[in-house]
Amino acid sequence: MAYVIAEPCIGVKDTACVDACPVDCIHPRKDEADFNDAARLYIDPVECIDCGACVPVCPVSAIFALDDLPEKWAEYVQINADHFVREAK
Repeated sequence: MAYVIAEPCIGVKDTACVDACPVDCIHPRKDEADFNDAARLYIDPVECIDCGACVPVCPVSAIFALDDLPEKWAEYVQINADHFVREAK
């Protein structure tokens, strides 16, 4: 997984990162059925190309490279991965 969206995104869901992503790997988008129900956005670890385009546009500084993720938000690596496992079923 190249990038992780952490706690600052909860309740914000600003989609500037979605618009900046060249491979459409951040979900849910505003036009997806589960957007309103989601507490935060998620980066698909398989689709992400590690470009970093999402990082500077996040208004709440919620997106981190895996190696830069603060320890206090380490659980978001698994939370993010689990989101996409559930969607695949």
